[in-house]
Amino acid sequence: MTSIRDVAREAGVAISTVSKVLNHYPNVSPETRNRVEEAVRKLQFVPNAAAATLSSKMPARICLVINSAPSSRLNDEISMQYLSGAINCARKLGMDVTIAFSYSMEERSVEASIQYLRTQNVGGLVVCTLDKTQSRLIELIESGEFCTVVIDAPFLAQRTSNISIDNETAQYEVAGRMLEENHCSRVLYLSGDDNGYVSAARLGGMKRLARDKKLSLMVRNGHFSERRAQEITRRYGAQYDAVVCASDMMALGAMRELIRMDIFRPVCGFDGLKLMGYAGKQMYTVKQSFDAIAAESIREVQRLMAGESGKKIVMPYKIVRMTYDDVID
Repeated sequence: MTSIRDVAREAGVAISTVSKVLNHYPNVSPETRNRVEEAVRKLQFVPNAAAATLSSKMPARICLVINSAPSSRLNDEISMQYLSGAINCARKLGMDVTIAFSYSMEERSVEASIQYLRTQNVGGLVVCTLDKTQSRLIELIESGEFCTVVIDAPFLAQRTSNISIDNETAQYEVAGRMLEENHCSRVLYLSGDDNGYVSAARLGGMKRLARDKKLSLMVRNGHFSERRAQEITRRYGAQYDAVVCASDMMALGAMRELIRMDIFRPVCGFDGLKLMGYAGKQMYTVKQSFDAIAAESIREVQRLMAGESGKKIVMPYKIVRMTYDDVID
């Protein structure tokens, strides 16, 4: 059976170019389009269900790509807020949302992902919390095959927008407020993952605060892990006046370990998870609305699909002190 790869080889073009011709993209030169169409006729290639779906008058779907893995104990609260925000917004706009997991897209080739998404009538992507190791997903975004909004990663192109809060300023503000209230000058900072795009921004905010306030700062990589935060706090917590964490999960791990060690150190997190209200100690955090971010991402994909250019979107956040009363129904 003739495949799209065979057509691409015969025409001397990329598989993505064949896909563009089959799906009537305007940004293909007449010469290239003719070569592909000739290869299709010569090889008697019959496009798969993707073309049939696209030729119908059905509105294109948006695929929400969640950065998770089967074995991870990810912040389910964040993922559920993304899902809720995206689905509710899409429903109001008369659009449909399908879900994919980034780990599954990394397991297949970019060409296979394009074909799969086409069969699902996907016209746009919202990619949640991309990291630098996801090379195939990054290649898919950079191909421009789909109108894409990337959350918390700095991708920007004609058909690609990015959306996030100002992570650097938010980290500066939440840590600054906690340290000022508690008169702290020696700080243990638990950064995120080296492969995460937000980690560098949050670390930058903490380093700027240390310079401005002349703090003594130790940085250790907590990998956004509650367990890793416990281990680091166990080793270094008693030597510092405060613990600042680049995520709420690490803040919870640090606080649990400090309680176990029977010492008090102020701790702050980042994200605004409801779990912070159950920590037993009040902690400052950066509260961002993940459902609002997802909803804005859906609206932005719709704008891109209408032919508009990609842009950077900065969402609001709040510095809050989470208590039990804030999270109970």
